[in-house]
Amino acid sequence: MRRWATLIALAGTASAPAPETIRFVTCPIYRDTDAGRKSGCWLADERETGRRFDVSAAPSKPDWNHEVLVEGRVSPAAPDHCGGQVLDPVRTSVLPGACPRHMLPAEGFAGNRFSLPRRNIAPLAVARPVPAPPYAARTFRLFFDFDSAFVIYQYDDYLLDQAITWIRAAKPKAIVITGYAATQPAMVSGRRIAEDKSVARDRADRLTEALVRLGVDRAIIAERVDLRPEPVDDPDADGLAEVSRRRADIAVRF
Repeated sequence: MRRWATLIALAGTASAPAPETIRFVTCPIYRDTDAGRKSGCWLADERETGRRFDVSAAPSKPDWNHEVLVEGRVSPAAPDHCGGQVLDPVRTSVLPGACPRHMLPAEGFAGNRFSLPRRNIAPLAVARPVPAPPYAARTFRLFFDFDSAFVIYQYDDYLLDQAITWIRAAKPKAIVITGYAATQPAMVSGRRIAEDKSVARDRADRLTEALVRLGVDRAIIAERVDLRPEPVDDPDADGLAEVSRRRADIAVRF
């Protein structure tokens, strides 16, 4: 009897299965709810399975005139406020393909009440805590939407703020910025997708200009590109491997 109790206890402590990872292309749907400002929901239907997902937690929002690449993980415990399984973390990248505008009424769904994003940059007037020494070589990363070099609001600008605050305190002798592009083709929703190789240079250039405008001497910055990046285990990629390949690194050296 005691042996069975032990086995049951061990079974209860077994690791839960990892959340399902989702990646597909579709046309976005907007649900018009009224639970205060910004409470409307962005939804996406996975055409292959017919499942509907709530992608409202994405740092950059869809454009309902265009297709989106949806990448995320199912959040089993998240309540359904919008009429779809919640993906969190999630990214939505706008693609060139055209879509008809599709808006749903509330239909009894409460919507998502507005809250500040997890990575929320403070106003520039707010003093940043000065990172304590000693300072050593380290790498900061920014992550991007598919085939884009756009610095994502309340995500990349937050990560850039962390980097520049540390750089100003550390005063490094050299910075190497590497722009990456995921140029290896992948099949998603029956189509072959890959980033254009030029986006790697665009990402590096965009980051160089940002650092220079924030006071870094251009003379200490060098640029590199990498067109076949491997995924990286970085907490700010939220465990999304494909997202982690679409990045720019700021490597600080002394």
